[in-house]
Amino acid sequence: MKLHLLGASCLLALLSACSSGEEEQTKIPEIPSAKQIPITLNCVASTTSANEKVNVGTRVTDWGYESQDKIGLYVVNYNGTTPGTLQNNGNHVNNMRFTYNGTWTPDNEIYWKDESTKADFYCYFPYGTPADVTSYAFSVKEDQSTETAYKASEFLYGKTSGVAPTAEAVNITTKHMFSCAVINVKAGNGFTDETLAQSAISVKMNGIKTGATINLTNGIATATGTAKTILPLENGNNRSYKALIVPQTASGSNFITVNIDGRDFNLKKEFTFVGGKRHTFSVTVSKTSNGINVGIGAWEDDDIDNGGVAE
Repeated sequence: MKLHLLGASCLLALLSACSSGEEEQTKIPEIPSAKQIPITLNCVASTTSANEKVNVGTRVTDWGYESQDKIGLYVVNYNGTTPGTLQNNGNHVNNMRFTYNGTWTPDNEIYWKDESTKADFYCYFPYGTPADVTSYAFSVKEDQSTETAYKASEFLYGKTSGVAPTAEAVNITTKHMFSCAVINVKAGNGFTDETLAQSAISVKMNGIKTGATINLTNGIATATGTAKTILPLENGNNRSYKALIVPQTASGSNFITVNIDGRDFNLKKEFTFVGGKRHTFSVTVSKTSNGINVGIGAWEDDDIDNGGVAE
C-alpha cells in the first residue's frame, strides 16, 4: 500500500513539473512598443523665373509662404506596395492644419504609422474644411484690385507620393491651381506713354466664372457658376494689371475692357485659361477715324499670334 502511495506521489510531482515546463515554454514575450516617428513638413510654393517673381507672383512674397499662412495636410498610408485612396475621413492624417512661422507647425503632433509603411501626402493652401475631397468649393474674388483680395483668390496644391517613414521633413511643392492673367496697356495711334501716364485708367475682365470645385485627389479645378466681371490688381505703376482666373474658356465682345478717362476700349475675344500658366495680354489702345481700335499682341507664354481688333 505504501509503495502504491509513493508511486502516485512521484507521478503527480512529475506531471506538475511537466505542466510548469509547458507554461514556461508557451509564455508569449512582451512586444516592445513601436518607435513613433514624428511627421514634419517642408512645404514650398512653386517658382518660375526671377522675372515672374517680380511681375506676376501671386503671393505677397511672390515665391514663398508668409508668416501665419496655413495649409491643410492629408496623409494616406500604403497597403503593402499598393497606394491608398484619399477619403473624406479615415485617412492616416485628416486635414491637419499647419501654420508657417519660418517652419511648419501642426496644430497637434502627428506620427508615421510605423517605421516601414509608405504614405502619400496631399497638401493645399489656404486651409479650409472640405466636406468632399473630390469636390471642394472655392472661389476667386470678383474685385481683386486690392492686394488682400488678390491674395485671397490664390489656391495652391501639392502631392508627394510614396514617401518612406523618415525623421527628415517631407518635401512638398505646392503649385498654382489657377491661371494668372496679366494685362499690359500699351500706347497706340493717338496716344503716347506720356498721355497715358496722365490719364485715369481702369481695366476689367468680363464673362469670367469665379467659382470652382477642386478635386484634392488629383489637383484639378473646374469652373462653376455664372459669368461675372473681375477687377484686376494694378501690378506696379507701368499700366500692368493681373488677376487670378479659374481654368475655363471665356469669351465676349468685351472680354477685356480698358477705360481711359471715362471712355471704354473693348476687346472681343475667346480664350482658354490653363491652370498653373501665366497668360499675358499686351493690349494696344489706338484712336481711329471711325472710333476706337484695340489690338492685342501675341501671348508671351504660348507663342501663338492672338492679334485682334475691337470696336
